[in-house]
Amino acid sequence: MSTPAEPLSARAAAHGVATWYETAGRRRVDIDPAVVEAVLGLLGPRPAPRSRAGGAAALPEPPRTWGWMLQLYGVRSARSWGVGDFADLAAFTRWAASTGAGAILVNPLHAVAPVDPLPASPYSPSSRRFVNPLYLRIADLPEYRAAEPALRAQVDALRPAQSTAEGLIDYGGVWRAKRAALELLFDAGAASGTEPEPALRDFATYTALAEIHGADWRRWPGELRRPSPDAYAAAPAGRVAFHAWLQRRCAEQLAAADEAAAGMAVGIIQDLAVGIDPGGADAWTLQEVIVQGARIGAPPDAFNQQGQDWGLAAWRPDRLAASDYRAYRDLLREIFRHAGGLRVDHVAGLWRLWWVPPGRGAAEGTYVHYDDAAMLDILVEEAVRAGAVVVGEDLGTVEPVVTTTLRERNILGSAVLWFTRDAGGAFRPPAEWPANAVASISTHDLPTAAGFLAGEHVLARAAAGVLGRDAKDEWADAARERAALLDVLDAEGLTEPDSTDEEIVLAMHRLLERTPCRIVLASPYDVLGVVRQPNLPGTTDQYPNWRIPLPLYLDDLIGDARMRQIADLFDRR
Repeated sequence: MSTPAEPLSARAAAHGVATWYETAGRRRVDIDPAVVEAVLGLLGPRPAPRSRAGGAAALPEPPRTWGWMLQLYGVRSARSWGVGDFADLAAFTRWAASTGAGAILVNPLHAVAPVDPLPASPYSPSSRRFVNPLYLRIADLPEYRAAEPALRAQVDALRPAQSTAEGLIDYGGVWRAKRAALELLFDAGAASGTEPEPALRDFATYTALAEIHGADWRRWPGELRRPSPDAYAAAPAGRVAFHAWLQRRCAEQLAAADEAAAGMAVGIIQDLAVGIDPGGADAWTLQEVIVQGARIGAPPDAFNQQGQDWGLAAWRPDRLAASDYRAYRDLLREIFRHAGGLRVDHVAGLWRLWWVPPGRGAAEGTYVHYDDAAMLDILVEEAVRAGAVVVGEDLGTVEPVVTTTLRERNILGSAVLWFTRDAGGAFRPPAEWPANAVASISTHDLPTAAGFLAGEHVLARAAAGVLGRDAKDEWADAARERAALLDVLDAEGLTEPDSTDEEIVLAMHRLLERTPCRIVLASPYDVLGVVRQPNLPGTTDQYPNWRIPLPLYLDDLIGDARMRQIADLFDRR
């Protein structure tokens, strides 16, 4: 007599795969059983829970301070080569510290795929353990300083022509120029005889092989599809040494930027992307603990009505637990080496991630659960070890347990003006904002202050074809949202009926200053009145994602009266 098949709901529960979920508005959404089956097929047997030695239960209480949120690539100077670099970060940090700022949040600095043109998105990294050499300042390299005049002249000649401040960032052109300059300096005698440690060796080997076979290791010859003696032998030794050298120089310049934050209450807060390129370096070197096939994203919500498919791979929970989370811990330690804080993008991913199985669209996924206690324990342990602050981006479709647990662990949540509302949709007065949070007007994925007031987010999404409903309805909502914002600003006595948009933007910052949030951050994009947002989710080539620079070069930026006005305002906290 055959044994009845185990019900789908029981198998899903045993593997942490959701058969339904609740939206941010607490509406139940049932998952297509075929999607649940497809995700279950990507997982092996669920390992038995492993007991872990108890670590730090919480972080020390984070300080009360303020600072800036930067898209580093857009913070260009007359001395950088068309993209903001580590030296620009150090210079901005020194200026910010001189005004009393205590924190600088930067976009992810992770290494991206070694292809031409270089990928623009910092949230689709090839490796989260290593750094993008695009941010190197050529003139600060010891090899450049020690070079003969003729070699220096040869390197200087490669520098791209200075574009206007308003021009879009040309990642491909900048990287081709920098790579050529770096190769000249390396070939002239920069090579170190130091054998790279295993993780760096594997990263450099992947990068060298990618230059020959393409950036997606899944399309390489079979014998090269994992770190092995065959792979090490096939990678040109000179290129492996070159890429290892780049990472050493990145670490040195990033450390110099971190030193510029000495004395700040927090310092530089690095951003941890939620996933990795499934064909990239980390997926090659760590493939035993990375899910193969599924892409992570997010279900439909108010700002992304078709759902999101980020095209990224993530940890495989069963294999990660079986390995006692070694790769996760190593990742955190590497980032905390040069950071006073860490922002965990989509922190709810420590609890669950939206997996989209092969052949399905962004809305046709389901949640897969992780051992949140273990993930949080390790995060807190490593932060305490480094003396660092942790910020969790807990926006969107987030279970209440996430926000509650962050507060209990002294991990700061995220309070963004556009989302800080009551049950009726009205903007909350500043006194009602959460204390255990980092406050900001917007994020890189949302409208800028000026863009929100002008309805640019409607125009941009309509032009890109990513609106989920009629544009007239979107415009009507945008008008209601603007009116609701003015209501709370007026109730706080921050605006007048005839206030200009510039005055309203200043009032938004004054509202932030009144909140009890532990850290308040301003964005130069908001302060300077930039209309376009850095990234428009759900788009690729339809929008210039990650290529919109600040309208002023660094020297003019830190001397701008509007920047000083916000610094003086926030420093009064």
